[in-house]
Amino acid sequence: MNRALWLKTSILFVVCLITTSCDPFSFSSFAPRQDKGAADQVIQVVINDLGLEFPDGMNENQNPYVEEIRARTNLNVQFVLPLASVYEEKLNVYMSQEKRPDMLHVYNPVWLDRYMKAGELIPLDDLLKEHGQELLKKIPKEAWKQVTYEGHIYAIPSLHEIKGVELMYARNDWLDRLGLKPPTTLEEYAEVIRAFKEDDPDGNGLQDTTGLILTENLGRSAPFFGAFGTQLDSWIVRDGRLAYGSLVPEAKEAIAFLRKLYQEQLLDQEFPLNRHRNLESKVVEGTVGLFSAAWYDTRGMIAESKRRNPHAEWIVLNYPTGPDGANGVYSEDLIRGYNVIPTGTKRAAEVIQLLNYIAGDGAKVLKLGFENQVWQMIDGKIKTNFEEHDKHLYRGIYQSLVNLQDPVLDKQRLDSLGNYQLHDNLKYIEQHLILNAFQGMPTPAMNRLSMKPMDLYERFVRIIVGVDALDAFDQVAEEWLDSGGREVTREVNAWYRQQQWTNPK
Repeated sequence: MNRALWLKTSILFVVCLITTSCDPFSFSSFAPRQDKGAADQVIQVVINDLGLEFPDGMNENQNPYVEEIRARTNLNVQFVLPLASVYEEKLNVYMSQEKRPDMLHVYNPVWLDRYMKAGELIPLDDLLKEHGQELLKKIPKEAWKQVTYEGHIYAIPSLHEIKGVELMYARNDWLDRLGLKPPTTLEEYAEVIRAFKEDDPDGNGLQDTTGLILTENLGRSAPFFGAFGTQLDSWIVRDGRLAYGSLVPEAKEAIAFLRKLYQEQLLDQEFPLNRHRNLESKVVEGTVGLFSAAWYDTRGMIAESKRRNPHAEWIVLNYPTGPDGANGVYSEDLIRGYNVIPTGTKRAAEVIQLLNYIAGDGAKVLKLGFENQVWQMIDGKIKTNFEEHDKHLYRGIYQSLVNLQDPVLDKQRLDSLGNYQLHDNLKYIEQHLILNAFQGMPTPAMNRLSMKPMDLYERFVRIIVGVDALDAFDQVAEEWLDSGGREVTREVNAWYRQQQWTNPK
């Protein structure tokens, strides 16, 4: 949470209570004051602070990047940052008001689906043709398809920059010490995990190392589900139909594999309580030699591990390949956010112009920062001033409105951050993705489903740690079907059949 914004809002709440009858939760309470004659010219945009903070003396409407946006677009845009902890609640409040903001940035496709079907959002097709050529050119067709309802576009999508997250890393110095080769198959992984736990890989004479570490709710487990050809909370094709990846028989096999590791104390016994900071501390302290890393961990905990122990040599491993030759990890959703324009606004064209600038002429400065201040181009390569880079991270708040996949710029940016194999990691992950076969908007039954993914994860953890028997998996699957999963499966497959019909291979 942005502490400064939290304090600002708390003060505003108190002031409202002790002065006039103003509503501290109304949109107008958060909007900057304007001269009466200029009020109609303001473009009010609601965005998320992403946990980023502004340097002293700056805020969401007073900083060099907002000044750049205003100067380049000639638009009087004013940004509003609700508290992150109640962000979606505030979006609903804004939509209930007579005077709505001109644009909202939302993350929940269920929220989008609700207001889109209720007729509360403006269709954007004609506006895009007139003012959004950069948007139409740079956002792929499959993304536009996901925000189209009854033949009309109702949101401008912001994309995930990356296509996948996890890949396996291991301490090569530990492998060498134990005379082991980097594992490839699931059986070889099990052998290395056992050796890293039992055979004193760090050579200190103590049995104080961990074979495999996960985090709470089965975090960092994707490669092991991938070895059985499935992924949690994803839809996969089985016998010409879509099946929920968390509950296919292959998921039970993956849980059985992890359960066996836990019973033999080769899997970190504390994993149900591990948060990211616990994972990080164990990697940095040198008690972990193999884990599913995020692509950026080479610049984080792995780099810190090397600083603490110069002998630590980390290498990328092949994903574990299961008995049927499967391997891989989950794919990120194509879209991570949606820009919508509520009905009633008089500034829809200006909103499209703003977003078109962020996708076009403004993309580079918002992604990289100001040239010759945050970065320089030297011998054809970007050199980053990290001190300035860190001061300017807040620019990502604005850039995230229209995040795009730009392979050339993304590689330049990642390479400028140092020799951490960031781009190589992403490219390797992209070659081993298990794609989510359902790419539609949430179905009606999904909104009513009472058993959520987190409920499933909690039940699976109980099986892995031995509180419940392995066959409890079958009961969990039946409970999910009874909680609305049958209807969800029917709707998802209806969508899939429609795609097969309209987009034959």
